[in-house]
Amino acid sequence: MFKKILIANRGEIACRVIRTARAMGIQTVAVYSEADADALHVREADEAVAIGPAAAAESYLKIDKIIDACKQTGAEAVHPGYGFLSENVKFAEALKKAKIAFIGPDPHAVHAMGDKIESKKLAKEAGVSMVPGFLDVIKDAEHCVKVAREIGYPVMIKASAGGGGKGMRIAHDDAEAREGFRSASNEARSSFADDRVFVEKYIEQPRHIEIQVLADGHGHCLYLGERECSIQRRHQKVIEEAPSPFLDEKTRSAMGEQAVALAKAVKYKSAGTVEFIVDQKRNFYFLEMNTRLQVEHPVTELVTGLDLVEQMIRIAAGEKLKLRQSDVRLKGWALEARVYAEDPFRNFLPSTGRLIRYVEPPAGPSTRVDSGVYEGAEISMFYDPMIAKLVTYGADRPAAVAAMREALDAFYIRGLNHNISFLSALAGHPRFQAGRLSTAFIAEEFPDGFHGVTPDPDATADLVAVIATVHHLYERRAHARAPHFQAKGSKVGGDWVVKLDGVPHAVSVVETADGFAVVGGNSSREVLSAWKLGDPLYQGRIDGRPITVQIDRNGVGYRVTHGGASCKVMVLNSRAAELDAHMPEKLPPDMSRFLLSPMPGLLVSLAVTPDEEVKAGQTLAVVEAMKMENILKAERDGKVAKLHAKAGDSLAVDQIILEFA
Repeated sequence: MFKKILIANRGEIACRVIRTARAMGIQTVAVYSEADADALHVREADEAVAIGPAAAAESYLKIDKIIDACKQTGAEAVHPGYGFLSENVKFAEALKKAKIAFIGPDPHAVHAMGDKIESKKLAKEAGVSMVPGFLDVIKDAEHCVKVAREIGYPVMIKASAGGGGKGMRIAHDDAEAREGFRSASNEARSSFADDRVFVEKYIEQPRHIEIQVLADGHGHCLYLGERECSIQRRHQKVIEEAPSPFLDEKTRSAMGEQAVALAKAVKYKSAGTVEFIVDQKRNFYFLEMNTRLQVEHPVTELVTGLDLVEQMIRIAAGEKLKLRQSDVRLKGWALEARVYAEDPFRNFLPSTGRLIRYVEPPAGPSTRVDSGVYEGAEISMFYDPMIAKLVTYGADRPAAVAAMREALDAFYIRGLNHNISFLSALAGHPRFQAGRLSTAFIAEEFPDGFHGVTPDPDATADLVAVIATVHHLYERRAHARAPHFQAKGSKVGGDWVVKLDGVPHAVSVVETADGFAVVGGNSSREVLSAWKLGDPLYQGRIDGRPITVQIDRNGVGYRVTHGGASCKVMVLNSRAAELDAHMPEKLPPDMSRFLLSPMPGLLVSLAVTPDEEVKAGQTLAVVEAMKMENILKAERDGKVAKLHAKAGDSLAVDQIILEFA
């Protein structure tokens, strides 16, 4: 077994590998860029080596620097995590030449499966079900249109070296094919230094289901069940689960057997994933094989009881698999939600900044958090915006979903925008809870984007009860600190008007032996909690039901967050409520004549000039952030009056790019 390994990655996956290595008694070496000098993976590793500037192309993607770090520290093997060099055949070959073990498949398998075009040809030869498509490289935009017409719209334009949702576009007509080719090529070049793309038929209303395989270097290969990854946005997975609520045992076995056949065809060694798209009749088609550890591997670990990182290390060290296919048993249900630094209210644009407050849900039998951050850490513009992976487990799917909803309510992040409210909305959606999923789920259920959640009447009454008791406790403390009130023998009033998002709710708070009774209208709620003043998380019970609410004081008011809803609250006495009704509402300034940068990033290009007439839908500018190109288009016809920025400028969020007449 290895004595020391180097992790050629960063963030949560680097920390994840370090934890398993430590449990195995293996020392670890972290590598880091200038931007990651204070990162968590650097702190957790036994040793750390600086490898270059913040840009990944000058640090984490530098093969020679990784190998130099191995030689410098005496690391015998390298775990690549996912992304970066994890599927780079030149990296695997360079390690082999340097006699450093690669904790992953051999170079020939990385090469065969890493190229999406070649992998489809090999899969076809191995008898794996295929999607109709053109498996050669697309030469240019017009060639893309020609091929798309022959296949039949809609089509998927995909980067040959792609992954993680990058370099992928759906085209429904010629215009979208041309633009999709250009965008996919540019994004592929930026992310993978390889601008080749291919085209295949886009299967409508599909599910994205993948099979986890595990193979050693002694001819043994098996599959560890499936993962349902259909909840996606822009081809990026958002929530994954194991097993799938859709597959039956017959389909599971057929998919698993084909995945193993493909792995054996390339003499695969290590953990890998064969991805399929599955239509509504459970017909399945090969999508790609990822020759690395998947982001969503924890759900498989929870339902199989296996540590996939440990298995990868043991296989790389030459050990045989101790499992056989008959030993694999799926037990319970697991879900994973990807917590990202992005603004769901601004079309999920990336967010950067410092984690001023960061409190993870407590770990336990039903909750696991894989993260690479800490309170005070910074999410920079240079890398993927993932903050953490929240994983929950239950005896069945309803139990796992309930655990996920509770854990999301308890995940407290401040200092930058994040997607927890959106994840909560997904987990609470009736269609999701029923397991009626497809890759179009988000587009269909949130066609106009995400605009928050409006709590239903029961949830509203719960929030009113919680905030009324919280305010009552604050008032009681203020009263206790005011001697002149005490001298008069006055008491804290129990009658309040709770204005939740502008709607008043009159309630009375009555202290009981164990907690409070909150009476409003024709109903009463018993509220019990050990909550302390100033705690941002209110955890207690309402009429015996558990509830977690995030509470932020906002001047004289509050903001409460629960179940994906975030509500502005004022708690007033009856006289103050009467006066408040006459207060004018302050309106925000009109910024409609400006094009604002929706995120911090780099202004790649401007497509217009001063005095130019533009039409609705016309491209105005391209902003790049966190390795993704974002095309900004005109919302309506107009005329450009003035440019406030130029190509190459670094933009802050809401910075003015141009002005309309």
